[in-house]
Amino acid sequence: MYKRFTGTVVRATGSWYDVVTESGAAVRCRIRGRLRLKGVRSTNPVVVGDVVTCEAEDPEGEGVIVDIAPRRNYVIRRASNLSKESHIIAANIDRALLMVTLRSPETPPEFVDRFLVTCEAYKVPVTILLSKIDLQDAESVAAFRTVYEGAGYEVLEVSAPEGRGMEEVRRLLSGVTTLVSGNSGVGKSTLIQTIDPSLEIRTGEISESHHKGRHTTTFSTMYPLRGGGAVIDTPGIKGFGLIDIDDAELWHYFPEMMRTAPGCRFYNCTHTHEPGCAVIEAVKRGEISLARYESYLKILDEDEKYRK
Repeated sequence: MYKRFTGTVVRATGSWYDVVTESGAAVRCRIRGRLRLKGVRSTNPVVVGDVVTCEAEDPEGEGVIVDIAPRRNYVIRRASNLSKESHIIAANIDRALLMVTLRSPETPPEFVDRFLVTCEAYKVPVTILLSKIDLQDAESVAAFRTVYEGAGYEVLEVSAPEGRGMEEVRRLLSGVTTLVSGNSGVGKSTLIQTIDPSLEIRTGEISESHHKGRHTTTFSTMYPLRGGGAVIDTPGIKGFGLIDIDDAELWHYFPEMMRTAPGCRFYNCTHTHEPGCAVIEAVKRGEISLARYESYLKILDEDEKYRK
């Protein structure tokens, strides 16, 4: 006799999924084959944060995921080297923390902007953490803050070894489900373990030869926090391609452009060449960051082939 139950996916390996039931029990599950046909071209039909319905013959044994509840939101990117496939990083999250380092290793600005666009598109509030702040150049930090605080994002300076910014991060994590993301080597796992030392999370060092982070988190995992809430640690992401975002809508996901666009002469302004474009004028006046505007143009140009 099979028993049916619901729970939340807290770990996904691609083959097996750890599901925590409403009673707090942990059950190792696999996917029923037909679930692989659901969704839009996704490489991973079930992700951390999903609320799922499972069946198990023995409550203490292994189960099968038979259904996925509708997702409140998610963070998605184009799968590596697969222009028509998507990879969902996590679902049903209250906030995302994007960890950025300006050096050791350097987070590319295009990665930052693409991640932020995706969070805007899927209605996930995001806070930027400038990580390893003790290793960063003060002038570069000031310039970064000017750009992204000017766009409307909260930017926190953090250093896990020094404890800097940890109280602010604890405040953000309290009582909610938070996705922590970023390139390899920015200190995601170290940050989470500093917040809650009782958690067993692998951490690593930067490769001296390439100045890039080594992957220490192999699979996305949700950890419950002692102070309430949960945090999702993800493998380091090298690139962040956008998917399912229309060209005409892209500017909607740049908050500074959204605030300025009502002043444009044409209602369907693309903010690329039109006369009377309030966005272009704001860029010229320095009210909108030139770097952010150029990022917008670059995304339009580079990603066009993927959004057909």
